[in-house]
Amino acid sequence: MRSSTIRAWSWVHKWTSLVCTLFLLMLCVTGLPLIFHDEIDAALNPAIWQPANPGGDHLTLDEILDTSLDNRPGEVPIFMSFDIDRPVVNVTTGPSADAPGTAMHFASFDLTSGALVPSADRGETVMEFLLQLHTDMFLGLSGMLFLGFMGFLFTIAIVSGVVLYAPFMRKLDFGTLRRKQSTRLKWLDYHNLLGIVTLAWALVVGLTGVINTLEQPIIDTWRTSELADLVAEYEGAVPAGQSASLASAVNEAVKLAPEMELQFVAFPGSGFSTSAHYAIFLHGNSPLTENIITPVLVHAGTGDVAGLREMPWYTKALSLSRPLHFGDYGGLALKLVWFALDLITIVVLVTGLYLWLARREPAKRRTESKTLLERTTA
Repeated sequence: MRSSTIRAWSWVHKWTSLVCTLFLLMLCVTGLPLIFHDEIDAALNPAIWQPANPGGDHLTLDEILDTSLDNRPGEVPIFMSFDIDRPVVNVTTGPSADAPGTAMHFASFDLTSGALVPSADRGETVMEFLLQLHTDMFLGLSGMLFLGFMGFLFTIAIVSGVVLYAPFMRKLDFGTLRRKQSTRLKWLDYHNLLGIVTLAWALVVGLTGVINTLEQPIIDTWRTSELADLVAEYEGAVPAGQSASLASAVNEAVKLAPEMELQFVAFPGSGFSTSAHYAIFLHGNSPLTENIITPVLVHAGTGDVAGLREMPWYTKALSLSRPLHFGDYGGLALKLVWFALDLITIVVLVTGLYLWLARREPAKRRTESKTLLERTTA
């Protein structure tokens, strides 16, 4: 490789790394506890709640919906989700279907009685704070897109680092650490070794992070393009006083995909539906397909099934990237691997910053010495 080419790649690696390093450090540090979000929640909130009528008949989804709205007069339903391990239905309401997240109210209800399930929120405030900081720095879509750009720069930094690895390390055996030479050379060797060892993981986490920041544009594209033909004949909001049974709508959706399971329901006007439909999301029932979701649209006024539509490739990529980003595919063992690799990445980022500062210091001293000499001889 020509020296001019090496200099060009070195410039790319240096500046893409420097621009994103502080933000990547923030993401890595906040990501450490988020990897174990479920385990932390379970430790802080032991399972002491029991249903009112264990083994009893469940209320219908319509009854739960009515109960949730009675609990929040004047609000409308936005989302309904379902606990996996407990007979609990979670209902998100708000002053309007398109209310911002800060105006939404989340409540859980016992399927066997309709009673409110106590909020298990000890320590949750801290985890929610970390998640929000990790996701968008409390800046909404602009914060998400900014962090996505930082992730893009991180990817370029990784690629340029790989390009530079061979010419810089060609005279050394793999894994060589020059501990007896200068401190800077020693940390350069650590930086290169840890960087190349974590290469695949860093690329996966970086790229899935970028995909996750594009969630809102991806969902908006799906709604405006992929669903256009499905909802064309049902344009407009549901007429006042006209409402189809939610339970019946869910039953019809499940009939269309009996090999799938109910995940959540988005009500008309919400960010994951249209102005006139229940969007009933189903997911696969195997470890391989549980993160692939398929929506069924049912008109909220008439109960007519508009149709089932497979998610396009870009929404499938979004669904798969979320758990992969936090290592949620392989249980605790994979999370421990993710934790270790995250720590190593923090070391790579810190050593990269140190190497830049250490390289600037001699140049700074030379400049100061030259200036002093010029003043002395003037």
